Order: sequence, then C-alpha cells, then structure tokens
Amino acid sequence: MTQTTVTSTTTTTAPSSWLRSLHLIRAAFSLIWVALVATTSAALMSTDRPTVIAAVLLVIYPLWDAVATLLERRMAGTGPIDRAGATNVALGLTTAAGMIAAAFSTVGTALLVFGIWALLSGAIQLVVAIRRRRTVGAQWPMVISGGLSVLAGASFAAMSASPTSSLSTVAGYSAFGAFWFLVSVIALSIRSRRDK
Repeated sequence: MTQTTVTSTTTTTAPSSWLRSLHLIRAAFSLIWVALVATTSAALMSTDRPTVIAAVLLVIYPLWDAVATLLERRMAGTGPIDRAGATNVALGLTTAAGMIAAAFSTVGTALLVFGIWALLSGAIQLVVAIRRRRTVGAQWPMVISGGLSVLAGASFAAMSASPTSSLSTVAGYSAFGAFWFLVSVIALSIRSRRDK
C-alpha cells in the first residue's frame, strides 16, 4: 500500500499520464507479489523462521518501492530538491537491509520491520499526496492509501509479537495497496479527461 509517490513541480496535466502508467505497474507488481506470498509463504507464523522464498519476497517489496520512487523522481524531474522522495528511497533501502537481517530471525521480526516501514512510508505518502493534489489533482486515493498504511504499519508492529500472526497479513496489505493504485489510475484518467 505504501509505495510512496513524490511531488512534481510541474503544473500542467502532463504528469498524470506517466503517473497513471507507473501506478498501473505498481498495482500489477503488488498483485503478483500477493499471489507469490499466498502460494508460498502465507502459512508461516510469527515464531517460524522465514523460508528462503519468504525472505526474498520480504526483501523485494521495500526494495521495489525504493526503485519505483526513483523512477517517479526521474519522470517528475524533481531531482535533489525532492526530500520526501529521497527519504523514501533511503527508507526502502534500509528496510530491505533490515529484512535481510530479519530473515535470520523469525517471521515476527520481519513483521516488526515491515510494520515500521509501512508506517513511515505511509506517512510520507500521505504528505506527498496532499502536496501533489495542487499540481496533478486526483490524489484522494493516495491520501487514503497513505493513511491506511500508517494504521496497518502500527498494527503489524503491534501484532509482530503474537504467535498467531502470519505473513498472510502483509499479503492483505499489499492487495489493498494494489486496489488503491488502481483507483488512482481511474481517478487520474477522469481528471485528465475533464482537463481536456
């Protein structure tokens, strides 16, 4: 869900085209990731040690968010002035490293790392979406997604110590993220048609 976006300084409607494409790619990635977690790792409980497949999936998710944020920064042309994007990239890379360490511990540790990342990147997404609504518009799906990510991240961190928590919870989180990215694609398309 988090999959943070960055602020564009462009005031035309042109950003909505590349933003729609990127959000569609992000939704597709999330759905594929959910399917892989559901078929290979959803049954892993908090006290289990992550399998190799689960560890790879947990590392890839925040790493992909960092890569997608870099792509978005490049398309938006924000460069070094984009502190929120730079912070999110650093957060994604740090989380990926934390997930590598968590892979040698338990699923509960991985849920704690994932929860902290979801909370922080959701907060960044929320701030960026509020800023971006002036230049691009149609940001209400990303505002909702960012807010939900903050709540989900806090929930993951809290439940990480519970022996009954499992990786299926993060799969659900990613599925909701895909949903909000698809809603964003629709909202940006409607906004683009209205502007024309």
